[in-house]
Amino acid sequence: MAKFKLIVSDPNTGKCVVSDLEGARAQALIGRSLGEVVDGSALGIMGSAVISGGCDKNGVPMRADVHGGAKKYIVLSSGPGFRPTKSGERKRKLIRGRTVTDETYQINVTLRKVGEAPKKQVSEPKTVAEPAQPTDTGKPEPEKAVKKAKESKKTKKGK
Repeated sequence: MAKFKLIVSDPNTGKCVVSDLEGARAQALIGRSLGEVVDGSALGIMGSAVISGGCDKNGVPMRADVHGGAKKYIVLSSGPGFRPTKSGERKRKLIRGRTVTDETYQINVTLRKVGEAPKKQVSEPKTVAEPAQPTDTGKPEPEKAVKKAKESKKTKKGK
């Protein structure tokens, strides 16, 4: 039988609660993937939750871009399972796939509001910025400074 540590985080309060899942409640998560929405009644919580992460008993993290539930070595440059120390650093690391299996030890879920749709990246329409108004700070404006520099170069060449 499957046995998991379930970590439920509430983004509204910023608090996390740890509980143990065994039996039928744990069986409801087997075969689910990261990012999937799970009914909270199956887990013993109110509302619904999104599976956001997890790891196995050895601490190997789950990663959403690796298919299946097996362990694999992949080259990472960032994200779950690897924190680069230098810019551009890459390394081959052991990662577990995104599917919850019997070998999974810990599952992280995030609570959702009732009726909340999944968050999507929506780009707002770009607006044209108003031209900057001149200020009386006593400093030359950048445009005038560039013009003066070009004029001074022309006069130096002409001498």
